[in-house]
Amino acid sequence: MLKAELRKKYTQKRKALSDDEAFLLSQKIFENFIKYFKPKEREKVHIFIPIPARKEIDTQIFIKFFLERNIRVYVPKIVADKLINIEIFEDTVYETNSWGITEPVSNEDSGENYFHYVITPLLYCDRNGNRVGYGKGFYDGLFQSISPETKKIGINYFDPDEYVDDVWENDIPLDYLVTPTEVLSFLSGLE
Repeated sequence: MLKAELRKKYTQKRKALSDDEAFLLSQKIFENFIKYFKPKEREKVHIFIPIPARKEIDTQIFIKFFLERNIRVYVPKIVADKLINIEIFEDTVYETNSWGITEPVSNEDSGENYFHYVITPLLYCDRNGNRVGYGKGFYDGLFQSISPETKKIGINYFDPDEYVDDVWENDIPLDYLVTPTEVLSFLSGLE
């Protein structure tokens, strides 16, 4: 299926979830992530802040867990059409931008390019790790700029039932996908 069709289909499926369903599925995704990856103190995690209006997975569960356990947390912010990485703390001040995205007030790029995990937003991911996002390419750019050892992890409410037919040359596949029911690895035994 083409990315545009998948984007439309999975946007509709996500909108059809009740708030309670979305929260319970987010909780299961979080639990599967923690069980599988077992993040440790002082590790570095890059994670997005969810957009509630888009019914994105509730990553605030992850962020709270990480900060409470002294795991370093970085979030993306778009500044002048470029994605920068901002480290956040318990006392970080946030604002909501014109797209309804909550983000740190600070525009100070951490300059960090080594993360243990990049937890990636998406609308869909197939069984080859091909991600369908919102179509802006910010995460492909991020993936090109970070250490190759970083685990690129997608999180999604839905299992990968269809393949992405229009994978582009510059698309960078994910290493893992975490759903409410499983964790899939796309690394072909290279873990």
